[in-house]
Amino acid sequence: MTARRRRKAGVPVWSGHPYPLGAAFDGKGTNFALFSEVAERVELVLVDDQGVESTVPVTEVDGFVWHCYLPDVGPGQRYGYRVHGPWHPELGHRCNPAKLLLDPYTMAVDGQVDNHASLFERAPHGRSRADSAGHTMLGVVTDPAFDWGDDRPPGRPYAESVIYEAHVRGLTRTHPDVPEDLRGTYAGLAHPAVIEHLTTLGVTAVELMPVHQYVQDGVLRDKGLSNYWGYNTIGFFAPHNAYAAHGTRGQQVTEFKSMVRALHAAGLEVILDVVYNHTAEGNEKGPTLSFRGIDNASYYRLVDGDWKHYYDTTGTGNSLLMRHPYVLQLIMDSLRYWVTEMHVDGFRFDLAATLARQFHEVDRLSAFFDLIQQDPVISRVKLIAEPWDVGEGGYQVGNFPPLWSEWNGLYRDAVRDFWRGEEHSLGEFASRLTGSADLYQHSRRRPRASVNFVTAHDGFTLRDLVSYNDKHNEANGEHNQDGESVNRSWNCGVEGESDDPAVLELRARQQRNFLATLLLSQGIPMLCHGDELGRTQGGNNNAYCQDNEVSWVNWRLTEEQRDLADFTRHVIALRTAHPVLRRRRFFHGETLTHARRPLPDLVWFAPGGQEMTEEDWQRADAHSVAAFLNGDAIAEHDSCGRRVVDDSFLFLFNSYWEPVEFHLPGAAYGERWTTLVDTAVAQGPPDETEHKAGARMLLEPRSLVLLSRPTARAAK
Repeated sequence: MTARRRRKAGVPVWSGHPYPLGAAFDGKGTNFALFSEVAERVELVLVDDQGVESTVPVTEVDGFVWHCYLPDVGPGQRYGYRVHGPWHPELGHRCNPAKLLLDPYTMAVDGQVDNHASLFERAPHGRSRADSAGHTMLGVVTDPAFDWGDDRPPGRPYAESVIYEAHVRGLTRTHPDVPEDLRGTYAGLAHPAVIEHLTTLGVTAVELMPVHQYVQDGVLRDKGLSNYWGYNTIGFFAPHNAYAAHGTRGQQVTEFKSMVRALHAAGLEVILDVVYNHTAEGNEKGPTLSFRGIDNASYYRLVDGDWKHYYDTTGTGNSLLMRHPYVLQLIMDSLRYWVTEMHVDGFRFDLAATLARQFHEVDRLSAFFDLIQQDPVISRVKLIAEPWDVGEGGYQVGNFPPLWSEWNGLYRDAVRDFWRGEEHSLGEFASRLTGSADLYQHSRRRPRASVNFVTAHDGFTLRDLVSYNDKHNEANGEHNQDGESVNRSWNCGVEGESDDPAVLELRARQQRNFLATLLLSQGIPMLCHGDELGRTQGGNNNAYCQDNEVSWVNWRLTEEQRDLADFTRHVIALRTAHPVLRRRRFFHGETLTHARRPLPDLVWFAPGGQEMTEEDWQRADAHSVAAFLNGDAIAEHDSCGRRVVDDSFLFLFNSYWEPVEFHLPGAAYGERWTTLVDTAVAQGPPDETEHKAGARMLLEPRSLVLLSRPTARAAK
């Protein structure tokens, strides 16, 4: 028998229902429903373990939804569709019944695509007759039953969040305490050894790089590479099957739910990096796997007046048609499914500006955002935008609606520039450190709108940021032409690996500078997995295709790496303990008259001890500044209505390449200050040395010091 052998299904077929879309098992049988406005005939194809197809004609159709009910079909059944309809690419239609198509709503996927010619339309005249069965993915009927026990969302407030961006496979692939058969899987991420690392580190949420079912690119596979990052989605309801440890006939769904349950039990939220802007089918030269063969013109945005080609603002070949009601329904149904059935706590939207392109321009009031705003499920979870795409006007940092937080690319750039000693960087650095009010306050948003990051999956790791001036992506097979060329990095004097003690000490200090700045800035900090361990990719700043030691976290740690992890834990603990370091509202330079010490909530000082002037901020050679954060002037109340009162803090920043003497402010700001963080100290927290008001402190080159003074804790 072969995958192409077919027979008429010998199972009873009932009419079924047009909702819900997808394959819905009810305990006795399965309802199948597929949207296609252009279809003339639809066949449901059941595939057995030997690859034999049983064809079920779908004759019921309501409102462009084709549906049937099979009382004898249950979990584990593999299936696909063949859609008969027009083949008129010039009109945007690409139906071809020779292609076995994946259900867009399938909740589990079996198999992976290969690069077989049958997946592509390469016939010189008309559509290809090559059958894609045996070379493509199949949907799987799943059982929704799962024992969630007493699982509940941790419900962390935004202001208390510390996000940890992670890759399911890369985080656990080499972990020595995770059983080998679980490494690189959902079960591996849920292993107690991994959860212990996350909880002792102090992060509150794990942001998983794409776990929706994605496709391996044939071109990469031919090079011995892979689509490691996963930004190549084909199934918006299905957890990626390669991350399952024990099978792909629905087991991946159970394993994903078990992972979420374990992370929730540890107090960790789960945020998914989702890719609703495009699919893995690419442009007209790409494979026909699902949407293209079901209803190309409804699902994809085509070039106006040239419907053979795809309008592409993602750089991947296509963009979903965000003004079509069934596309919007697909996205909203998917989001609700992941919240209600898979219990995730939020989403990070890849290239979110594309989702706002209802017509041509980026429109913050597009239908997609209207739907999110009014949805009783999705509007209540964490929503994070990557606020750009590659289309015209696509850089939209600061322009998303009030519910949303955003990856703040301006924060990343400003912090990198400051610590590498760029001129004219001080003012921008100060704005980003204090929550980027210039970007978000105009729309009455709060500091939580800014997701601050120095590094992410796309770009250098933190260790590489301080070790390389240039990208080194030769292993990607593109002659080092891929990846960002402007990285705002500094190699501390030597490109790449070095055994020079002075270079290594400076690099370690710079990593501590970046981590301390990130974790003590107003807004939501996001760590890239392994940065707390000094992870390196050997200078590769675009490791999207490297499913190997290049991008996996290496858990064989040196003493220096353990020290860095300890430093990170220490700084996160400070942030967690002190609300003035994670304010819910922006600084305004105001004084609370009922405060114990009536001082402004924020004061900036030059190293000489005088308050900063406009001229000071504008100096090209200004690389040092101090900031006073007043714990007595937090204009906020806690959940019980009590005024929030905290210790006060003094930040001393020196990105200059020589030591700088700082004069501490006078006694009005505090008579004694205690050192809590000093990035010039290589091992462990500082000795909590006390400094009197008005004292002079010599800051080491390129270092940061955090001082504190206690305050009365009594809330009024």
